[in-house]
Amino acid sequence: MKAAVVERYGPPEVVSVLDLPDPVAGKGQVLVRVHATTLNSGDARIRGCRFPPGFAVPGRLALGLRGPRRAVLGGVYSGVVEEVGRGVTGVAVGDEVCGMTGARMGAHAELAAVRVDRLAPKPAEVSHDQAAAILFGGSTARHFLRDLVGPGKRVLVNGASGAVGTAAVQIAHLAGSHVTAVCSARNADLVRSLGADEVVDHASTSVLDLPEKYDVVLDTVGNLDRRTGLRLLAPDGVLVLVAAGLADTVLARGNVRAGVSSEDPVAFAWLLERIAAGELRAVVDRTVPLADIVEAHRLVDSGRKVGSLVVTP
Repeated sequence: MKAAVVERYGPPEVVSVLDLPDPVAGKGQVLVRVHATTLNSGDARIRGCRFPPGFAVPGRLALGLRGPRRAVLGGVYSGVVEEVGRGVTGVAVGDEVCGMTGARMGAHAELAAVRVDRLAPKPAEVSHDQAAAILFGGSTARHFLRDLVGPGKRVLVNGASGAVGTAAVQIAHLAGSHVTAVCSARNADLVRSLGADEVVDHASTSVLDLPEKYDVVLDTVGNLDRRTGLRLLAPDGVLVLVAAGLADTVLARGNVRAGVSSEDPVAFAWLLERIAAGELRAVVDRTVPLADIVEAHRLVDSGRKVGSLVVTP
């Protein structure tokens, strides 16, 4: 199979498309022919060894000192089952499925052996591109927001045009919240179309200078912390730091939330049902073939990616 391989940390040019042996479905796994995956900020951070403050040493210890131990990145896939491993029931060859691979990664390839307990059936009404595009951002946004948003809630989404931000705006809007979105002026119309009631151009107004107080502040950018973010909260408000540094992650408690979101097939199914019903949109910046993976990394590094960048092996 062909796969995008990262053998050492560095700029986008360290990524190579190579021929690797086909993986085999082990116990509790299925082998999926990947029709669509995504390249997100997490993939780019791993490739470039760029971690949130405080995570540089733990990141290298966990992932690899000079390069990622798992050289094929990619945590999201949508495709077709080609092989079923031992002990697997309820999934058959030919089924269309999607899901996330967690720390095993491996989805930037034509084939991926994935855990059956972390996948969801892909509805026929949802394309492979849509499924892959919604899973990372959608599951992260839902994990942090589902018990916080609702009618009458005032929600601020900082970084509203990225994969997590576009999903967060829609999930909050769908729940009946009043949504203020912070993004660049060029993406204002997009986030309004997703349900934002107000849009703030980050180039002309700092998020720290906003006069309003919010019931929920969700930061996907990393320019808020426990100290600065709390100033934006209404009484009983909650600050969600999706891109938190080590200190904020360890000390998050009470009305500050941080950490890793779950990869829950129940959440995947909920997102896919909303896509199929037309209640959510999978925002795709562009779709590129695996052969263009280096250019895709350059786009993510630029910080100008909108929604998800889909890669088709």
